[in-house]
Amino acid sequence: MIPVMNVQRQYASLQEELDNAALEVLHSGGYILGPKVTDFEKQFADYCGAKYAVGVGNGTDALVIALLAAGIGQGDEVITTAMTFVSTAEAIAQVGATPVFVDIDSETYTMDPSKLEAAFTSKTKAVIPVHIYGQAADMDEICKIAHSHNALVIEDCAQAAGAKYKGRRTCSLGDIACVSFFPTKNLGAAGDAGIIVTSNEDLYKGCMAYRVHGSGLNGAYTYARLNGQEFDESKIDFHGNLPKYYNYLVGFNSRLDALQAAMLSVKLPHLDDWNERRRQIAAIYNEKITNDKLSKPVVADYNEHIFYVYPMKVNDRAKFRAYMEEKGIATGVYFPVPMHEQACFGQLGYKHGDFPVAEDLAEHGVTIPMFPELTDEEIQTVIDAINAYTE
Repeated sequence: MIPVMNVQRQYASLQEELDNAALEVLHSGGYILGPKVTDFEKQFADYCGAKYAVGVGNGTDALVIALLAAGIGQGDEVITTAMTFVSTAEAIAQVGATPVFVDIDSETYTMDPSKLEAAFTSKTKAVIPVHIYGQAADMDEICKIAHSHNALVIEDCAQAAGAKYKGRRTCSLGDIACVSFFPTKNLGAAGDAGIIVTSNEDLYKGCMAYRVHGSGLNGAYTYARLNGQEFDESKIDFHGNLPKYYNYLVGFNSRLDALQAAMLSVKLPHLDDWNERRRQIAAIYNEKITNDKLSKPVVADYNEHIFYVYPMKVNDRAKFRAYMEEKGIATGVYFPVPMHEQACFGQLGYKHGDFPVAEDLAEHGVTIPMFPELTDEEIQTVIDAINAYTE
């Protein structure tokens, strides 16, 4: 079976370097935060073109912490796309705010800016565009609209590490950004891991506090900021104790561990090459898949897509997937249920038909094998199978 994704092949290509990095951490005895994490945070911030990065436990925690650092909570609204993984909307709900959904563009599948203005109310505090499948949303237009309403823009970059928009990398396009390093991502850890990226010092300090139980000087500073108080560091006294025992915010235990940081530091220098190989594979698919029963992805002319997945649409998805399985080729679905139709958001009152583009993609979207280590023979096998498909 040709898989949709394969992390073992990537590991094999860097096995000695990754093994040595892991062993160095294990021998060091420093497993939580520490210099490995600090080094990777700087590397990733520099890579993205931002000032700060805060390593956390996973991509979902990154979203929750970013929202809290922005002071978003009960009674607020946050606009996001109807087509995303549940964690985007889940994070909004977890901080006590209400997710408000908008439809996606019919070609790029990212947030449709033309639908954004109508979603704003006096309660809107932020917009979370999702760079879905590895393609950036139209960030200039989204930021223009959001900032005209004094709303923050929080990039969901879970599927878009290394993607570019008008020559700039994702994670540097809004006010703050969140990334998942789930193992199958373009830049994947050896377990759960995530990071928050920003050039806003206030948001950075807030994220630093929230990831460690709201403690220490960053906790004190953020507490004062969020409560409209003046912060005077000279008045903070820990009485000779560790700052982590002084808690100013109800935070989290969400820290990027040293082992994951070490793995990611090994992989980061290879990310651009891996993403370029993904684009090469996508170009081959684009050229050689000729079966008009399936639609191929559209890349906006201002984007450098990194093809976390290669998304297509087909009329009878179940039949197509069964056919491909018979041919020994795995396929995937990202995602079969749009956010407004998820049971956990039923109380919001949305109904089928509210976001027709997202609903169509949820019903007909399918992905085919896409990862840098695909062989030319496997790529051709996928192409031949798709071109021979009949409904």
